[in-house]
Order: sequence, then C-alpha cells, then structure tokens
Amino acid sequence: MGEAVHTDMMAEFLRASGGAVVMDGGLATELEAHGADLKDTLWSAKCLFTCPHLIKKVHLEYLEAGASVLMTGSYQATIQGFLSRGFSQDESESFLKLSVELACEARDTYLGKCSNSSDEPKDGARLRERPILIAASIGSYGAYLADGSEYSGDYGKEGNLEYLKNFHRRRLQVLAEAGPDILVFETIPNKIETQAYVELLEECNLHIPAWFAFPSKDGINVVSGDSLTECVFIADSCKEVGAVGINCTPPRFIHALVLSIRKVTNKPILIYPNSGESYDPVRKEWVACSGVSNEDFVSYVRKWHEAGASLIGGCCRTSPDTIRGISKALHGL
Repeated sequence: MGEAVHTDMMAEFLRASGGAVVMDGGLATELEAHGADLKDTLWSAKCLFTCPHLIKKVHLEYLEAGASVLMTGSYQATIQGFLSRGFSQDESESFLKLSVELACEARDTYLGKCSNSSDEPKDGARLRERPILIAASIGSYGAYLADGSEYSGDYGKEGNLEYLKNFHRRRLQVLAEAGPDILVFETIPNKIETQAYVELLEECNLHIPAWFAFPSKDGINVVSGDSLTECVFIADSCKEVGAVGINCTPPRFIHALVLSIRKVTNKPILIYPNSGESYDPVRKEWVACSGVSNEDFVSYVRKWHEAGASLIGGCCRTSPDTIRGISKALHGL
C-alpha cells in the first residue's frame, strides 16, 4: 500500500468524520476505575490475561462516548515482557492478537447496538453509526522497561538503532497480522526510536498506515530533549505514516506544539494529551499536581482544532466523560 492510498484513506476518514475525528481516552485509567490492579510491570497489558472482558467493556464505553478511534490494550504488551512472566512465545503472541480482537469485538458490538434502538445506553449516550478505526498501540522500548524511561528517552547502551529494531520487529508483525486498521506508535521519546520505527515500516512491508505520537514536557522538544520538528520530519518522510502528533503531554503545551508540527508536515495531526498530572514510575501511581478538570481540558479543543489538529482524544487520566466533552465540542454531539 503506497503513500497515495494511505493519504486517500485518511482523507476519506476525516471527511466521513466531519473534518475532525474524536479518538478515545485513557484505557488504564478506566480499567482501574473498574477495579483492575495495574501496579505491575505490564501495566494495562496485564489485563489481557487477567480480565480481558474489562478491556472490551472500556472500549465500548469510549465508543458510546463518541470515539471513532479505539487504541488497543497493547501499549505495554511486548513478547519480551510476557516471556519474562513465564508465558511461551505462542502465548505471548496470542495476547498481542487478543488486544486487536477485543477492540474489533467492541466495535462490532457497538455497531450492532446502533441498529437496535432498544439498546440505547441508560446514561443517555447517543448511539451513532459511523466509521470506526482500530489502532494497534505500540509503546516505546521505555514502556517495556517500566521505569519511566519513555518519559526521558534514556535507554543507556541498549538505545541503539539495531537493538530497538530487533526489539520491536516481531511485535509489530504480530499486531499487523491481527488486522487493525492503523498501527500507532505512542509516546516516542527520542529521535533514534523514531528512526527505528520508520526503518521497520519500510523493511516489513506491512501495508497498514501508521501514526506517530510524541510526548513533550517543555512544549518545545520531545521528552529526551531531541527536537520535535526533527522527529516529525523523520516520520513525515516515511510513506507508510498517515498522521503525526502529540500524546501524553500536558494540555497547556498542545497549541504551540501543533503549530510547530504544522510547519514540517502536511499530514493530519493527532493530539491526545494527558490531564496534566505527573506519574511516579517507582510507586506506579499518579501524583496530583497541575492537572486540569474535564471542563478545562475540553475548553481547549476548538482552539487545538483551529490550530491544525484533526484527530483529538485523551491519554492518561482522561475518561469517557472527557471524550464525551470533546465530541460535543467538535460535533455538537
């Protein structure tokens, strides 16, 4: 699948979505709200073998809130991580496939409800048939390490191009074979991992469009200190990349970052900020600080869209209520 095909697919998806796409919100946040214990090196990926039904439930809640993109529960799911817990290679790969299957099942369930008015949600959420994409989530090498290094990009001696490519290759292939609509590389902390992903996409010939999302903690660079615009330029040069943008970044930085990204790419820009709170990787919990309320978060949405963002959702500590607010801000729904 060439660049023109990916471009056409994205253009049609945006057109069918009214020019602005609502993405989903924090998966782990809602899993915890439903009672899941995520204080684990696998984080939300633990639920793929402990409570997969909860993952599907959260996916469905985001669809009922208005999301048109579902991120799979594979952000911290790696073959190496599952192997370290005693699972076999086949079992480890099956968990990756399951993450895509659960999202696809939630989409099928939701669209089935749309054709049956008697299934209208009790909370008043509106059922609306629409195009819905399943995006297979691929977290960075730092997410596997579970030491917070996806927010620093400091991988030590293992942070070289070939090591990172070898780490991600089979995971990428398995997720692609599971049949998602999109591959989304999330929380990319540095330039070297950006390059590794681009080379893998070019070498593996997966025929699935990819999205790249970078975190920032200063509103200028990615979290490692590497130039955001240089990272975006690398992603933009790859014909398999259909959209680029920002994730897991405080809302106060988003507007300026969107303007910076627009200077180096004409591809669609996606943004899904966190709540503005900080995460303690040692205690594995969120520390309340300068987080914003749902109301404040949603108040930025129109400004972000006007600046050039066309796919908007939420990351850590956002909820279906956040997504419901984004949907209303963008589409009045």
